[in-house]
Amino acid sequence: MTDIGIMENSQYLTFKLDQEVYALDIIQVREVLDFTEVTKVPRMPEFMRGVINLRGGVVPVVDLRLKFGMSITEKTVDTCIIIMEISLEGESTLLGALADSVQEVLTLEPDQIEPPPRIGTRLKTEFIKGMGKKNDEFVIILDIDKVFSSEELTLLQDAEEEPVLKRAES
Repeated sequence: MTDIGIMENSQYLTFKLDQEVYALDIIQVREVLDFTEVTKVPRMPEFMRGVINLRGGVVPVVDLRLKFGMSITEKTVDTCIIIMEISLEGESTLLGALADSVQEVLTLEPDQIEPPPRIGTRLKTEFIKGMGKKNDEFVIILDIDKVFSSEELTLLQDAEEEPVLKRAES
């Protein structure tokens, strides 16, 4: 799969949104947390659920279901927040993503990964790194750095700073 840049065995954290299985490169995943209360931040896009306190730091939390045009993530016993490191204008920043459930760490060989589907120009697939195959099921491998536009990431970065500003003003 040289056209998608996957040359060797890679490990992915798999998780579910609705009935679909998605995967993130394990290198970008920092940890998985149980669902916790999220502090809402005013004037954020709908998919931006708010921020959480992670060991004294502010981490924005997004709802990937909303970002992908699904219904809002409902809290269940399996709902979790995947903390990942994304690249924003050359800098690393932490981002939390709600998932219905985390499945497993999966190792895929290059021949188990197909390029993303090309479905005309109306469907945007640039955030899909590839389609992994496990048994007879597909796993959608996300390029998390491309899921959000630079404008959306700037809003998320602003959300990290806003609670700090409010505390300073009080």
